[in-house]
Amino acid sequence: MRRSAPILVSLATALLTLLLAGAAVADQAAQLRPIDLRVFGGEDAWHADNDFRLDWDRPPVADQGFPVLAVDFRIRNAAGQVVLPETRLPWETTQIENLRVPTAPGVYVADVWLVGPGGQRGPQVSAALRFDDVRPGTAQPLPPAGWVAGNTAAVVRIAPPAGPQPISGIRGYAVSVDRGAASAPCAGSDRCSLAETDLRGGISDDRASLGVLPEGLHVVRALSVSGSGMRSAQAGSTVVRVDATRPEVTLSGAPRGWANGPVRVQVRATDHLSGMAPSGPSGPYTALTIDGGVPRVEPGDATTAVVSGEGAHRLAFYARDDAGNVGAESPGLATVRIDETPPLVAFTTAQDPGEPERIEATISDPLSGPDPTRGSIAMRPAGSHQRFVPLPTTVSGGRLVARWSSDSFPAGTYEFKATGYDLAGNVTGSERRAGGARFVLANPLKRQTEIVAGFGAKRLIWQRCSRQADERRRCRREEIESFAGRPKLRAVPYGRTIGYAGRLASTSGSPLSDLPVEVVETFAAGADLPRRTTVVQTTSDGTFATRLLPGPSRQVEVRFAGNRTLTHAAAPGVRLDVLGGVRMHASSASARIGGAPLVFRGRVGDLGAPIPPGGRPVELQFRIPGGEWSEFRTVQTDAHSRFRYAYSFSDDDSRGIRFQFRAYAPAEDGWPYEPAFSRPLFVTGR
Repeated sequence: MRRSAPILVSLATALLTLLLAGAAVADQAAQLRPIDLRVFGGEDAWHADNDFRLDWDRPPVADQGFPVLAVDFRIRNAAGQVVLPETRLPWETTQIENLRVPTAPGVYVADVWLVGPGGQRGPQVSAALRFDDVRPGTAQPLPPAGWVAGNTAAVVRIAPPAGPQPISGIRGYAVSVDRGAASAPCAGSDRCSLAETDLRGGISDDRASLGVLPEGLHVVRALSVSGSGMRSAQAGSTVVRVDATRPEVTLSGAPRGWANGPVRVQVRATDHLSGMAPSGPSGPYTALTIDGGVPRVEPGDATTAVVSGEGAHRLAFYARDDAGNVGAESPGLATVRIDETPPLVAFTTAQDPGEPERIEATISDPLSGPDPTRGSIAMRPAGSHQRFVPLPTTVSGGRLVARWSSDSFPAGTYEFKATGYDLAGNVTGSERRAGGARFVLANPLKRQTEIVAGFGAKRLIWQRCSRQADERRRCRREEIESFAGRPKLRAVPYGRTIGYAGRLASTSGSPLSDLPVEVVETFAAGADLPRRTTVVQTTSDGTFATRLLPGPSRQVEVRFAGNRTLTHAAAPGVRLDVLGGVRMHASSASARIGGAPLVFRGRVGDLGAPIPPGGRPVELQFRIPGGEWSEFRTVQTDAHSRFRYAYSFSDDDSRGIRFQFRAYAPAEDGWPYEPAFSRPLFVTGR
């Protein structure tokens, strides 16, 4: 009996432990519930799809050693009837996807339980699932009456859809405006997003302000949108007419610049919408004001007036269209300028001694001013009835300036005519100077010049002569003989330079210094050198000198172009003949009779004259002392102007005789050099 008491105590302790453990498990199961059960997209929002998603947070007890092993859920309808039996997800999750309710619109309830490790199920948590996929009826926008003014907002009222409304009700209306591009208020084919719903105040929120619209016809379309976002199957539409601008007013007949007489102008107005057709005192009109006077007003789209009198006239014009848009707030402005008086034209009072060929006239006009783009100066022999011949004329700053190339005209008297315009188109011709005298010039206007030139680098001796008239004549004769006679100079050797000199003076004999003269060399046919021009400056005594570079035969000319006070001059052209260049040498100064041949080699000078592809002919000649030269062979050069020939001595009579050999380059068409010989070579036969 003593031993039974401890056993009872142990049993009681174990039972108490089990009871406490069960109570703890029950307490943990009571805390096993989803935290913040929520419907994706909002529990209070209506959904257009019957596919829902539930989310929740894990309960704290799941992190305290009492894990969630499964999730149970079901769906009930508004009457509490189960439409989706309890379903278990045998794993821990905080989300249920693709939770589908029946296809009938309505409010459904989702019940969710969490299942603990011993199969204990925590408290039920529920969320409402609102489903409505019914399209609402068609809404019809109603346009404002008549045309909408361009400076006011266009407002349309929307007639609500007829018939029973969807269970989710009418959220509002989606509205679009375009120019007939068939735009849709919503992108989706069956629903509209909240952002696309322009009016969200329910079925009675039916006034849509379109804002200030540009001028023209605008198509307004409206869709009714249910509480779940479903849109009406069709969009109602209407047209809003907006006349947003004043009439377009134009003025025709007014010249851009000056006119030389009265100007007829017309104002026309156009309006592409409300129009400009006359409709009484309150209808469309056009108006024109000249110089701030009483406006000339005509019903309809046009009015005409004549502007006259010299001076500038200010015009203002405007119009009103049939919608009441008036152009008076921003009238068109224009200026008509009239000048009926021709300009004054006169030549300058005297010629400039430094520029005697400069012909100048002035143009003046007090109103429109001289025309800077038109005008001319012309000339003809004085007293003749020939037509005036225009000279190249520039117009600038009220001046006409022409340069008369008097060197090209024979001596005599010439008269001139200046023609000037003003900006209005008035024209005046004048043949008189500013003082009233006729403008006549005697040619030549400039000092006359002459050039003598010839070959030779010797400077002229003019400066050494006496200033006495007879001595000047003698020196001039020496000068002419020295230089003009040089064209008869014999031909110049190949590759040599030659002096060419001359003198520029006035016809009275005065030297002309520090002036450029051009020495022009034109090379003979067959040369590949272009015409060469060398500019040489005259010295204080009027002389000039240069050296002509080596090259082919050529024609040489010298000329002075003249300037503003001196006439041009040129010396007669002279020909410079240049001998051809030919060289030859032998392989030996002696030749064995019957032995190896003697080789002659040479070259033809081709400075400035390319050798043709077939080469140039070269005659090989020989003679014995005191005898005549005889040709024994003609050879051709190669393309590089070289030639070669092997000659054998076979006659015993040649033994001991000292022969002379040379090469001869004959004249040939297209070859710009004179015939030439090489230096003789001496060869002795042995």
